[in-house]
Amino acid sequence: MTSPSESTITLFGADWCRDCIRTKKQLDELGVEYTYVDLVADPSAADVAKEISGRTNIPVVVYPDSTHHVEPANSDVESKLRELSLI
Repeated sequence: MTSPSESTITLFGADWCRDCIRTKKQLDELGVEYTYVDLVADPSAADVAKEISGRTNIPVVVYPDSTHHVEPANSDVESKLRELSLI
């Protein structure tokens, strides 16, 4: 697993995680492109997510400006996407 791209959103998550499913659905509904890193399919990516966030909680959403959210509310994601003019 390489580091997240500087030009896209990267979502670290797992299909069993309700918050991950919710955030993924939100990005899909908003038509925002992102890279999904499935931590079940690529367990070593969990170390990358932890390095970014300093926590083991998911989802970890990394934005093009190198900021991130951990377990964000939909309103937090939407606010950040508007700030970055992605929606």
